[in-house]
Amino acid sequence: MDKLALLYEGKAKKIYKTERENILLMEYKDSLTAFNAQKKGEFEGKGALNCRISTLIFKLLAANGVAHHWIETRDDKFMYVHQTRIIPLEVVVRNTMAGSLAKKLGVEEGRELSRPIVEFYYKDDALNDPFVSDEQITAMGWAEEKDLAELKKRALKINEVLFKAFAAVDLKLVDFKIEFGFDKNNQIILADEISPDCMRIWDRETGKKLDKDRFRRDLGSVDEAYLEVYKRLNEGVAR
Repeated sequence: MDKLALLYEGKAKKIYKTERENILLMEYKDSLTAFNAQKKGEFEGKGALNCRISTLIFKLLAANGVAHHWIETRDDKFMYVHQTRIIPLEVVVRNTMAGSLAKKLGVEEGRELSRPIVEFYYKDDALNDPFVSDEQITAMGWAEEKDLAELKKRALKINEVLFKAFAAVDLKLVDFKIEFGFDKNNQIILADEISPDCMRIWDRETGKKLDKDRFRRDLGSVDEAYLEVYKRLNEGVAR
């Protein structure tokens, strides 16, 4: 594995330079964090599970015409990705009231939204990733209006594909966070990861949480929940 200099280390991943131009190596870590790393933990094999889950989802999205940075998964927790210039926004898609939105609006978790909604949050841990409006984004120069329109369009397309695929294996896609960047051709592509770390996934029948909320809320059995998501997706999406 042509892993060279460490370029970046975040809460859940490490990014390495490789010998190939514009291609990076991403390593998924076993660490668990919540509330902008104010709460920390880990479980053995978590990085490998998230790498496998993300790989399944990237393949599914590619089959449905969604451009992304994934190239190849090399082993349990490493994948090659296209280098991107990350747009400093977290793009959140919500199908169901949960988490911060439910709390902010004083609504019980689980209420279905009349349609999926897309929200933007400025990527800055020191500021707790604040919600930002389109006008704030363009005024600060983080993205142009045409880029925001494209991000919304792609986020909703990703939601459409994943919602259907998850439902087919009795998983409810409540909400998720994704990130985008510009590739070497200055085209917007999906970047980062898609895993239970950045999604809310509930069992469709029981409502059991199968994502990082099990860690955030001290529900226990985090490893079992992530493994359940992988098994269902591997049996369904990869079929």
